[in-house]
Amino acid sequence: MSESIKLVIVEDHEIFRTGLRRALELEEDLAIVGEAGDGPTAIDMAETLAPDVILMDINLPGMNGLQATRIIKAQHPEISVIVLTAYHDDEQLLHALRAGASAYHPKEVSPTQLIETIRQVHAGNYVLGEEVLKKEQIADWLIQQFEQMSIAGTLPEDIEIFQPLTDREMEILRFIAQGRSNKEIAHTLNISQQTVKNHITSILRKLAVNDRTQAAVYALKRGWIRLQDTR
Repeated sequence: MSESIKLVIVEDHEIFRTGLRRALELEEDLAIVGEAGDGPTAIDMAETLAPDVILMDINLPGMNGLQATRIIKAQHPEISVIVLTAYHDDEQLLHALRAGASAYHPKEVSPTQLIETIRQVHAGNYVLGEEVLKKEQIADWLIQQFEQMSIAGTLPEDIEIFQPLTDREMEILRFIAQGRSNKEIAHTLNISQQTVKNHITSILRKLAVNDRTQAAVYALKRGWIRLQDTR
């Protein structure tokens, strides 16, 4: 009998995490080796537990799931990450792929489909909705998505929108969502106001939005920032 697929579940809502665990632990070829409620703990577990697959929520306290995925994939490219999100749209999917995810599902995904996805990504494949793609097919899939968005007129002129925000930019975006001024942000981070302005310019460009408010709304809608973190 082959070895079980080792899983880590990263989800801060205990009820949803418990439901996932109960659905998955019934499968003989799946073994849940760890559970985390935030990004830093997930990163530590990736190092200490060496899971095969991580189920990653996006809307986490502090560091969001995309940030955690990016760090984990940089340190452990052999680990496959499945992003689970309540904020489902095409742009979110592309952000997840840019972060290094092998699969992307809204949280209402059925247990049967999620279990099959776990097996597929462990085998080295990508799962995007109903599609299962080999690694060599993913580039063509992305090109098709950009072409379709271009035809529909929804592709931003500056496709830096799909470049991930840096950790510093995410930190500043949280402060923006809290209504902090550039002066307050600079004082808290011990950097110059000009540096804050430069970061904000980069954030607006990458998200293809016009102002700070739009940037905050963009992040809140996709679960990158939690509403409770803005208070």
